[in-house]
Amino acid sequence: MTRRLVFPLLLGLAAYYALFGGEYSVFEVRHARAERTQAEAQLAELRQEIEALRARADSLESDPAAMERIAREKFGMIREGEILYRLVPEPAEAAPESTEAEADETG
Repeated sequence: MTRRLVFPLLLGLAAYYALFGGEYSVFEVRHARAERTQAEAQLAELRQEIEALRARADSLESDPAAMERIAREKFGMIREGEILYRLVPEPAEAAPESTEAEADETG
């Protein structure tokens, strides 16, 4: 090969590697940007959730009615003099045995 072809060829290979190969290729940069965007969106959602939980905690600390409601619903607490009725569902009836087993016993 002549020198005129070697230098442009090496330059082209170096440019190709810089753009599409290696650790900082165009594809890696795009992927990293997409991950960053996704992480920022998730961070924003988590910050909103934290603010909502802080507001709820503040309301529970300052609002006795909200505190009482949670105590009644979650922990089954009652006031003095109240009676708590718990409704327990009836257990499902046992499935009847097959008629073949009964026929074998009788016959």
